[in-house]
Amino acid sequence: MPDAALVMLVLVIIAALAFDYINGFHDTANAIATCVSTRAMTVKSAIFMAAILNFAGAMISTKVAATIGKGIVDGANVTQMVILAGIMGAIFWNLITWYYGLPSSSSHAIIGGIVGAVLAHSGAQALHMAGLKKIVLALIISPIAGTLIGFIFMIIIYWTFRNKSPSGLNKGFRRLQILSAAFMAFSHGTADAQKSMGVITMALLSYGTIATFEVPTWVKLACAISMGLGTAAGGWKIIKTVGHDFVKLQPVHGFCVETASAAVILGAASVGMPVSTTHVITSTILGVGLSKRMSAVNWTVAQRIVVAWVLTIPASAIVAYACYLLMSPFLGQ
Repeated sequence: MPDAALVMLVLVIIAALAFDYINGFHDTANAIATCVSTRAMTVKSAIFMAAILNFAGAMISTKVAATIGKGIVDGANVTQMVILAGIMGAIFWNLITWYYGLPSSSSHAIIGGIVGAVLAHSGAQALHMAGLKKIVLALIISPIAGTLIGFIFMIIIYWTFRNKSPSGLNKGFRRLQILSAAFMAFSHGTADAQKSMGVITMALLSYGTIATFEVPTWVKLACAISMGLGTAAGGWKIIKTVGHDFVKLQPVHGFCVETASAAVILGAASVGMPVSTTHVITSTILGVGLSKRMSAVNWTVAQRIVVAWVLTIPASAIVAYACYLLMSPFLGQ
C-alpha cells in the first residue's frame, strides 16, 4: 500500500498545477486583452507571446511565493488536507468566474481558499493576522494605484502628443503596444505563477521533503510550464469583457494600460506583495477610460466586475471550508 501522506502530497501538487493552468487561461486577458481589442495583434499571436513570457516571468523570483507560503498561516497548522481543500476552493471560484466572463482575482481566490480551509481545520487562531493584513492591504491599494497611474499616464501622453492626429498617433502606438503587451505578460508570470509555487512548497515542507521554505527548481519549472500551457489555451470570454465591453480602447490607450499595469505589478512583486494582476489591469483600464470621459466607461460591466472582486475571498473560503469538511473523513486530515 502506498504511503497515505505521499498520496496526499501528490494530490496537492496535481491540484496546485491544475490551479496554475486554470490561472493561465483565466488571466490571459490580463496580458493581451487590450492589444487584441485594438487589433495590434491577432488572438493566436497574442496568446502565443503571452504563454512564452508568462513562463519566463514565472522563473525569475520567489518573493511572492514566500508571502503566500509563510505569511498567511502558522505552518504547524498546515496539513496536506488543508492545502488541498484551499486549492479546490480557489479552482471552483476561478472556473465559475471564467464561465461568466468575469475578471476576478486568482490571488484573492487562493488566499481565500487557504484561509477557509485553515478555519475548518484549526480555527482563526492559526491565521497570521499581520500577514493577512499585508496581503489585503496590497490587494486594496493596487487597484487604486492602477486607476491613478493609468489616468495620469494617459493625460501625460495626450499632452505630449497633443499636436498629433489621432490616426497617426494610434498607428505609432499600435507597434509600441506589442512591446507593452509583452511587458505585461512577463509581469503576469512573475506575479501569478508564484502563488502555486508557494502552495506546493508549503506542502513539501509539511510532508518533510524540505527542511526550510525554499522553492525547489523543479517547482518553479512545473508552475511556469503549467501557467504557460494554460495561457496558450486562451480565455476569450474574459478577453471580451476586459478588452471590448468595459472601455473601448485604441492602441494608444492599450499601450498606456499595459505599461502602467506592468510597472505596478513588477514593483509589488519585487517586495513580495501578492497583488492581483486582474485588479491592477482592470483598474488601469478604468483610469484610462476616465481620462477620456466618464461616459467612456461601461458602468454596468464595472459593477459586475466589482461584485466579483468583493465576493472572491469569502466565496472561495466558503467552498474550501466545505471541501475540507467533505473530504477529511475519506482522505484524513
